[in-house]
Amino acid sequence: MRSTVRLRILITCGVVVAAGVGGWQLLPSEDVRTDPITVGTTDEVTSLDPAGAYDAGSWAMYSNVFQSLLTFKPGFTTPVPDAADNCKFVGTKLTTYQCELRDDLTFSSGRKITGEDVEYSFERMLNINADVGPAPLFPTLKSVVSEGQKVTFNLAGRDATFPLKLATGAGSIVDRTQYPATKLREGTTAEGSGPYVLKEYKPGERARLEPNPRYRGEVGKTGGTVVVKYFTESEQLAEAWKTKQVDITHRQMPPEFLSTVGNGKEEARITEAQTAEIRNLYFNVKSGSPMAEKAVRKAVAAVIDRPAIVTGAYHGTVEPLYSLIPQGFNGHSTSFYDAYPEPSKKKAKSLLKEADVETPVSFTLGYRKDATYGAEAAELKRQLEVTGLFKVKLVEADWQTFQKAYAKGEYDAYPVGWLPDFPDSDSFTAPLVGADNAMHNGFSSKKIDSLITATQQYSDRAAAANDFEDIQSEVAEEVPLVPLWQKKDYVLATTEVSGSQYLTDGTGIWRLWELGWI
Repeated sequence: MRSTVRLRILITCGVVVAAGVGGWQLLPSEDVRTDPITVGTTDEVTSLDPAGAYDAGSWAMYSNVFQSLLTFKPGFTTPVPDAADNCKFVGTKLTTYQCELRDDLTFSSGRKITGEDVEYSFERMLNINADVGPAPLFPTLKSVVSEGQKVTFNLAGRDATFPLKLATGAGSIVDRTQYPATKLREGTTAEGSGPYVLKEYKPGERARLEPNPRYRGEVGKTGGTVVVKYFTESEQLAEAWKTKQVDITHRQMPPEFLSTVGNGKEEARITEAQTAEIRNLYFNVKSGSPMAEKAVRKAVAAVIDRPAIVTGAYHGTVEPLYSLIPQGFNGHSTSFYDAYPEPSKKKAKSLLKEADVETPVSFTLGYRKDATYGAEAAELKRQLEVTGLFKVKLVEADWQTFQKAYAKGEYDAYPVGWLPDFPDSDSFTAPLVGADNAMHNGFSSKKIDSLITATQQYSDRAAAANDFEDIQSEVAEEVPLVPLWQKKDYVLATTEVSGSQYLTDGTGIWRLWELGWI
């Protein structure tokens, strides 16, 4: 008899549709459990300071400890007020955005939140401009002005996606009396106004979060105490699940393990989501790297065999991706398949010969330390070297070292996973291939920047589809990156835990408050 309950949550075109939910009823228990729910993850918190991180693990923490002006309800892609009472564009130019703060907000310390804290949070984040911080998300933000509880954002150009950006971890509001203006806050504490208070944090090990009794905002309830356990590698997380050290797992279980989940051998609730998580191979196009030569990048793109990566390192838990914007998002195309329909040594050789590039081309490929990512890197190396056209040196590093290294240009190529900051195709274009992009690979294109600006003009996002398609065509021509795959998202929970199906929905918010004991 199958003891596994499987939930499938499909995200299409940025809209979440729940399907197949059922199979059990949540009944009240006579004995109410108050012990913490333990969540296991391999995501890492790069910084507890919202001005210093632009990664999934950090933003998952921010969505619980801090508030943004706006947020997303589960299953919806239009932002709603959280710390704000209301927000709106002023006029028709989409260059001035105003928010009125709720009047009952306080930080967990008890200090009242004012518009000055919001202004300070954004100006501080932009001024610090940390190497792996979220400043690149706001290229159009010219100034922030506060007057009492009113906050006005002045934009350099039309940006219909600005409200979506405010709803992300980059929009976290910090206490201006607790966070220094010109540098990141150090230490293992955080001061916010979110649904949870961070009571304990040991970097790389665990975080204990307790409900914040002072929270006021969109979240109608705050759950119980949650302990997050951090694991360096996916195999360690799988072992913790098997030995019942965790009640829930989310990001990342080993693909081989996930491919066998649901075979009836374990009691679990499994939420499976067709998410927008993608992975690209980025090229360092700065002078001095062999990837500064476009012909080399195009030759790499010509020989990469995505199905071999999908079925090998990932055991079929991901799908081949052939463009910058993944399936289910406005303007998705298959530009890389159109340009490179099949792996071709012949085409790669011709590209290199025409550009008078001497072979084999030697370059470094950096990757984050993990068995799965190691297998992926080894497969990429094999595919490239078997042609005789390339010589690849693999460089492994822990997550924080890896981030800093690629930001400094220490690798010629490096695969990085990407979760959208908000549910819009702009989240795959501006931060990945726009000027001063978050991948720090030195790539810029006036044509692509112009197209990105064009997409941001439309309040009706469907009207931007043609421009998004043009961006993808240009990316396939310039090849600052090669798309590798798009994956499903899995949350595993014991049958004693409720709410796991609402933990994540592709908007980047980690809803720990939805979890509870049955």
